[in-house]
Amino acid sequence: MSVDAGITTKPGEEVETRTRLLPPYHVILENDDHHSMEFVIEVLQKALGFNEQRSYQLMMLAHGSGQAVVWTGSKEVAELKLEQMLTFHETHGNKNLGPLGVRIEPAPG
Repeated sequence: MSVDAGITTKPGEEVETRTRLLPPYHVILENDDHHSMEFVIEVLQKALGFNEQRSYQLMMLAHGSGQAVVWTGSKEVAELKLEQMLTFHETHGNKNLGPLGVRIEPAPG
């Protein structure tokens, strides 16, 4: 003997859980006519760990096109890379040329 109390259950709604990825950020080296090529290459080597050849390529890309993306990753690390690059100042005699032109911005996509 079965008892049917008239209870019905509705299937639960499926909830899709998606991890939201944070957008990547670019560190962008800007071209300028103030700093020497040697200084730019040295900063890229020391701050970002590039070898001389890669540093030269990025410096020439910035020189030719006005800017070059030198690193892409999380916003926090991009901010750190930016700060590290800005700690280097080039001097000629007693004239301080200051740091390189560098910025971060969200990567498209």
